[in-house]
Amino acid sequence: MAQSSAVEQLSAMQRGALSPLQLVEASINQIESRNPSLNAVVTLAVSRARVEAEQWAQAYARGDSVPPLAGLPVLIKDNQRTEGIRTTLGSERHANNVPQEDAGIVARLRAAGAIVMGKTNIPEYSIGANTVNPLFGATGNPFDPTKTCGGSSGGSAVAVAADMVKLATGSDHGGSLRIPACYCGVVGFRATPGVVPNEERRTPSTHYSIQGPIAQNVEDVALMLSVIADRALGGDRDPMAFPLQSEIFRQLDPVDISGLNVAVSTDLGGLLVSKETRALFEDRLARLATQFNRCDPHPIDLTRAPDIDWHLRQDVFVSQYFEEADEWDDQFNPNIKQTYEAARNTSMQAIAQARYGQLELIRACDALFRNYDLLMVPGVGVQPFPWSTNYPSEVDGAPIANYMAWLHLTSSLTVVGLPVVTLPLGLDASGLPFGVQLIGRRYGDHRLLSIASAIERANRADAKLSRPIPA
Repeated sequence: MAQSSAVEQLSAMQRGALSPLQLVEASINQIESRNPSLNAVVTLAVSRARVEAEQWAQAYARGDSVPPLAGLPVLIKDNQRTEGIRTTLGSERHANNVPQEDAGIVARLRAAGAIVMGKTNIPEYSIGANTVNPLFGATGNPFDPTKTCGGSSGGSAVAVAADMVKLATGSDHGGSLRIPACYCGVVGFRATPGVVPNEERRTPSTHYSIQGPIAQNVEDVALMLSVIADRALGGDRDPMAFPLQSEIFRQLDPVDISGLNVAVSTDLGGLLVSKETRALFEDRLARLATQFNRCDPHPIDLTRAPDIDWHLRQDVFVSQYFEEADEWDDQFNPNIKQTYEAARNTSMQAIAQARYGQLELIRACDALFRNYDLLMVPGVGVQPFPWSTNYPSEVDGAPIANYMAWLHLTSSLTVVGLPVVTLPLGLDASGLPFGVQLIGRRYGDHRLLSIASAIERANRADAKLSRPIPA
């Protein structure tokens, strides 16, 4: 199934040329073949998947009207509840937790006919950009299992890259969808906050706790988004979920990329970007620039955003974890403890100043899109490093202070709350994927995905500008 997309698989099932049973067995075979060396899938639901595949096969055979994802295998990030399938949060504290109901995102996928194959690995409690936890261990990069796949949606990105499934769920605080997508050579999408309902968020309005899709191409990402952005099955319980007809994402618009005005920034005004990443971005930009109407370096400056993010993150973490923080032991996720302890020593005034700074940056970014269709920046500030380290200790000789200090290209975009799609653009000199972030105007999610899909299609024959496939 390596050369077909989710959209193509659906079309083949509708024509009777492919069966859900074949897709499920192909998924099982690929997981059994690839997962031992990658550790992307931590829990399987094989028996249930086969039963559901048979049911959808019969529905297709009868010529029934079926929902939009009927018979497609999917994998679910292990911080999203799955009824009857354990949900561990990558933590020994929840090793035997089997939920009695699905999270909204999972319920909407099941209602759309998707077949849940199992759960994908995450850092403990899904906090961190390196997918390692004390319960299941590390997930390796599909292009080099000794390297990190990123995080926290690392297992999902690896599973999609290794063709275990075409679609998987993710979530994003400071880059948890985008970093692993870039590191694994697949497409991830962080929607405008409020596009994808998350009824489990602990604060009524935030740019954090965003859920989203991971797939092998933009069209498949949009297809999955059309389901998980539905307001049904829990979506109406999220106060951030504004009125939206999610079906629009099932059909992207044609875009002539020669008419696009594109702003570019290598480091968003001076954020940490390694020399290697700068060179990769400049190389890809030189190949892409002539395809657009304009491709201009832009002086956008988000250098205040990392400090703002650190304060806003503290606020979110207190609301998320205050009920259990006193029970954490010395082995618990140090990333969470570091942020939570910082919150205990941060004044309310500092949080308020961060929120006002956030508003100023939001207004500055919104102004950019008065003249440009798109902002393009590198996906991550550094290329994949060994997963045996929590984060790189230094970049180009400069020490890295904490687990967030090397993630500023993604976390700064979380602060301003714009939609971001990651697009894979070939490999670096070490054979590891390189990707970029394409940023669109607020609430312009459909337009951004349409643009990204057009750029993807225009460059699919160029190995330096298209999705790499692991050997």
